[in-house]
Amino acid sequence: MRAIRLHAFGPAENLLYEEIADPAPRRGQVRIRVEASGVHLIDVHLREGNAGGPLPVPDLPMTPGREVAGVVDAVGQGVDETLRGRRVVAHLGAASGGYAEQAIAAATSLHVIPDHLDAATAVAMIGTGRTAVAVLDIAAVTPADVVLVTAAAGGLGALLVQAAKAAGATVAGVAGGADKAERVLRLGADVAADYLAADWPGRITEALDGRGITVVLDSVGGGAGRTAMEQLDVGGRLILFGYSSGRLTDVTSADLAERGLTATWALRPTLLRRPGAMRELETRALAKAATGELTPLTTRFPLEKAAEAHRALIGRATVGKVVLVP
Repeated sequence: MRAIRLHAFGPAENLLYEEIADPAPRRGQVRIRVEASGVHLIDVHLREGNAGGPLPVPDLPMTPGREVAGVVDAVGQGVDETLRGRRVVAHLGAASGGYAEQAIAAATSLHVIPDHLDAATAVAMIGTGRTAVAVLDIAAVTPADVVLVTAAAGGLGALLVQAAKAAGATVAGVAGGADKAERVLRLGADVAADYLAADWPGRITEALDGRGITVVLDSVGGGAGRTAMEQLDVGGRLILFGYSSGRLTDVTSADLAERGLTATWALRPTLLRRPGAMRELETRALAKAATGELTPLTTRFPLEKAAEAHRALIGRATVGKVVLVP
């Protein structure tokens, strides 16, 4: 089969499209003929060999990718034979191996894909979608809220804009570039701004016509996250769930005390460690896509263009979830 291989940590050019042996499933595993593979910012960090993230630096050589969708074409010992031929999606966890024409997954990690969902949509929901559901549980958005979403044209932000609007809230989204801001409006946001423009907070305030922001959903961190936090009205809620800028949003106890704010890290370790919690989130995310409640945006690249996909992702040249298609 063909797969993306990483033999040395470093730039995107180190992602090589190579021929390797077909993998064989072991006991409790299946092999998936891959139709779509998800690309995540964590993949970029692992490719660079960065330590200190949520996953350990992998041994080399390796095939990146932790989210796959496709058709089961082989099963290992102890696995139900009726899975053969089923369209499934799985999160591979720390195992990786998704940037390939075939991938191995634990049978217990599989979700059957509803007939009307394509593979790229399923991949977007198995990872990014489950995170969105976890964030929304914590945010508890109501029709009384005015919600500001950072990176609103990204894979996660696009889902949060849709969900907040569906909950009846007034939604403001910020994204990098005028085209992306326009895309955020098409997702249903009431207000959108380009955060590359220095005056974006004023534009949001003016467009809201005096209504204060009650909830900030921030995955960017750094200066952008701090600026977003500063837009919160008295008693507002800051929900943090990432730092794509490379730095956490700087929040002090004084910030909270002066305006009665609350700050919550949405991806709670207690949740992530609870047995079955991640699978429950995945199931709920896929169900929301199946009913049309949430529709992920995707930017698709051929599998052999994985290096290009990584460059586009870190260069903020994509919208929605980045997906590789063999």
